[in-house]
Amino acid sequence: MKKYGWLLLLAGFALGFVIAEAGKKIKRSDVRSALSLFELDFEKGEIDTMISYLERNKEGYESMRKYSLDFAVEPAFTFDPFPNDFKFPAENQPSVWPIPDDIVLPESDEEIAFLSIPELASLLRSGQLTSHRLTTIFLERIRQYDATLKAFITVTEKLALDQAKKADEEMSNGIYRGILHGIPYGVKDLASVPDYPTTWGAAPYKEQIIDHKASVVLKLEDAGAVLLGKLVSGSLARGDVWFGGQTKNPWDLTQGATGSSAGSGSATAAGLVAFSIGTETLGSIISPSTRTGSTGLRPTFGAVSKSGFMVLSWSMDKVGPICRSAEDCAIVYDFIRGKDQNDRSSKTTSFEFNYKPDIQNLRIGYLEDQFNADSLLNNSNNKRSLEELKALGLTLEEIQLPNNYPFEVFDIILRAESGAFFDELIINNGHRKMVEQDKGSRANSLRQSRLIPAVEYIQANRHRRLLIEEIHQLFKDYDVIISPTFGGKQMLITNLTGHPALSLPNGFDKEGHPTSLTFLGNYFEEAKLLQLAKVYQDNYDYSLQRPEAYKQ
Repeated sequence: MKKYGWLLLLAGFALGFVIAEAGKKIKRSDVRSALSLFELDFEKGEIDTMISYLERNKEGYESMRKYSLDFAVEPAFTFDPFPNDFKFPAENQPSVWPIPDDIVLPESDEEIAFLSIPELASLLRSGQLTSHRLTTIFLERIRQYDATLKAFITVTEKLALDQAKKADEEMSNGIYRGILHGIPYGVKDLASVPDYPTTWGAAPYKEQIIDHKASVVLKLEDAGAVLLGKLVSGSLARGDVWFGGQTKNPWDLTQGATGSSAGSGSATAAGLVAFSIGTETLGSIISPSTRTGSTGLRPTFGAVSKSGFMVLSWSMDKVGPICRSAEDCAIVYDFIRGKDQNDRSSKTTSFEFNYKPDIQNLRIGYLEDQFNADSLLNNSNNKRSLEELKALGLTLEEIQLPNNYPFEVFDIILRAESGAFFDELIINNGHRKMVEQDKGSRANSLRQSRLIPAVEYIQANRHRRLLIEEIHQLFKDYDVIISPTFGGKQMLITNLTGHPALSLPNGFDKEGHPTSLTFLGNYFEEAKLLQLAKVYQDNYDYSLQRPEAYKQ
């Protein structure tokens, strides 16, 4: 019987949710049905001994559901992906970023809208441009194009104009907060901003207002940035479909922007914001950045506070910038990173960006098997990018990521944690109000989360620990690892381990859609990724291309 110990726990967990009717007595047939879901079979006498135990568990579940939990309450445990020998960097303040002094104000508003952060900062500091005018330019572009793109859920026009006025007054009085002062941006609508809806892209939360300012929004406010509005998240951080429709790819209006940071990618690529903030659990920054031809940084797990953001997975969620260049990503990341007392998973960070890095001394590996995969999309662009990197004087070594893990099971980590966060949505049948209800929908993912056994969730995390240690050993030999963005299991692996990733455009496919390459780095070594990417973007102009389809 000893070997059945963990199976009894598993069955008890499953049974507590199979039997939903309050007060209903558990029958032997109920237990047998629950066990059959996991291909387990106990003898009649063994099942009979379980029933009183399961009844007691069920009473506990019913009692617990009577106590409401605020969304901000985290579990009593915190995910820690960092190996035993890892040394955290010492916290440092944001850099004093250089601002060019030779930028001339373009004649057209469109040219202004697509300038980089340093270029905009130069115009603002020199007085050629005010934050109010710049904010008005973006607001007008939102009015002109967002009805087609559907990138914004809420435009915070009054707040933006007030913040722009304050920025202009401060700068005219000699108060300068840094390179983001007066720069307009948008934030994914998973982040709470008082007095405005935080809808999470889902119909059940259309009217939700959270009286708490997300830490990232607060940091950007302190830096003097101007919030233009809340950008679309696919429904509860899945895909690019929300209760207002589908957010479009500015390069091809027949395509969605992918998700779930759909609005962040779309608005950035179309010049509706100077930069944006997205989130990622399993590709939600990297994927829309690829689709929209933007540059997206998924930071190290814990490098940026998640306080005030909707949780899809406490152990996998990351917050990061989507911009039009690696340099812009570096600037924004510098201002939003760091330890936050409101997020137990946040860590101290250090970030020093070198404009003249010695990239030839970087130890660089590339996933040789994925670059040679005949079936890989956009393989010709990816192989060309390798040659372009070599032309910059880099030496690339062939490596592979590990494949001896139960990758099929790791998805339950995300689903179990999201099921806990959205427990009341399921219990109160709010999931039925969501727009998408098919097999791949978030609503269905939350429903099935009720049948994930606790033991299997813990076992999956034990395998995850082994994966973390193996990837850590790999990064002891390499500063940067280059991968096709959607090659093999790298996106799953690095999201599970919490390593940073940077997606940067590297050309177009046969239909004229942007393609991308991904740089992977070690924990808190975002600077190496961004410095290498800036050198690449300075030499190849893929990131400077602009879409035209959204104007139709």
